[in-house]
Amino acid sequence: MAGPLDDIKVLEIANWIAAPSATALMADMGANVIKVEPPTGDTMRNKLRQPVWPEGVTPTDVTFQLDNRGKQSVAIDLRDERGIALVHRLALEADVLVTNLLPERLTRYGLGIEALRQEHPALVFALVSGQGSRGPEANKLAFDTTAFFGRGGVLSLIGEPGDPPHHPRPGQGDHPTGLALLVGILAALRVRDRTGQGQVVETALLRSAAWTIGVDVSAALVDHRQPGRRGRKQAVSPMNTRYECADGTWLIMSSHNQGVWPVFCEAVGRPDLVTDPRSATPVARFTNAEELVSILDEVFAAHPYEYWATRLADTGIIWSKVADLPTLVDDPQARAMGMFAEIEHPTSGRFETLEAPFTLSDSDVGVRGPAPDIGQDTDAVLLELGLSGDEVAALRAAGVVGRSVPTP
Repeated sequence: MAGPLDDIKVLEIANWIAAPSATALMADMGANVIKVEPPTGDTMRNKLRQPVWPEGVTPTDVTFQLDNRGKQSVAIDLRDERGIALVHRLALEADVLVTNLLPERLTRYGLGIEALRQEHPALVFALVSGQGSRGPEANKLAFDTTAFFGRGGVLSLIGEPGDPPHHPRPGQGDHPTGLALLVGILAALRVRDRTGQGQVVETALLRSAAWTIGVDVSAALVDHRQPGRRGRKQAVSPMNTRYECADGTWLIMSSHNQGVWPVFCEAVGRPDLVTDPRSATPVARFTNAEELVSILDEVFAAHPYEYWATRLADTGIIWSKVADLPTLVDDPQARAMGMFAEIEHPTSGRFETLEAPFTLSDSDVGVRGPAPDIGQDTDAVLLELGLSGDEVAALRAAGVVGRSVPTP
């Protein structure tokens, strides 16, 4: 099957996760993605959690692989005017330019949005930032820990009452931001195909943070109130919280149908709670939630997870194990869904990574290869751009480009 973006060329001038994650998904859909890196490489390389590799296997940076698979890499020094000129030429041949450079840096590097659009009206210019490209803080640096989780209000809602803010996991705010950017790019490409005109697509970590907690933000826009954190024992119902089983595994339950309470009580061996005044009605269960959760804590602590999985199977309760990551990556349902893909790496051999978080029934969406080494494709990309071998060699000797070694 053909990829839905087989005819699209993308120029990525970005680092870390949010913007590169969007272009990685475009590469999964067949786009030719050219990643511009400084000669020292994307600063994300080898910065995040790495696995323990089997003895004899050459390690590779799997977190970088995730967000840069299937791309080409050119190493160009944007501090040099000759490097800026090269990137400018590449931009004029692209369908989409994706960047997370701050506005002042885009101007400094001759990549200002309006100037490029005047030269290339069909260009889709996609920009991701921390706090947006307008306003007094347009040039303020940000990571997802600051703009998404901190300023975006997410951390204020997570955890038990009175807990200090929790530390988020790496990239947890970047990936939804990358998805938002991807949606905008695809919409802009559709408009371009109809009109011939490109446009500017923009999202920000702060903006996507508010969208992910939109249920709470939409209410705060009206009443300007902060919702209180709800503790585990302050549940709306004893069927809407978490319980620890005898083997240390946690269950999480979410039942909006309070009519299954009698079946639930029977399943957990406490039929007396059906008629107990403390729990006979939804209002009573809400009012006495802390006491009831404490009672059920003792119930669930008496047996391991597999016992409760069997008991809860036909109750109508919506529930799940709180899985650790080894359990997730071995989950038979995740495997059946095709959540993971194999990458064939030239030095590390085969290893698994995440597939795109969506599929298309009649188009090829999938990991097309490993992430490139720094500047792996510099020569090939610049030769295709029209430079001669001697010109590329001279630029390499001057330190303007680097890392690529011509094929003998």
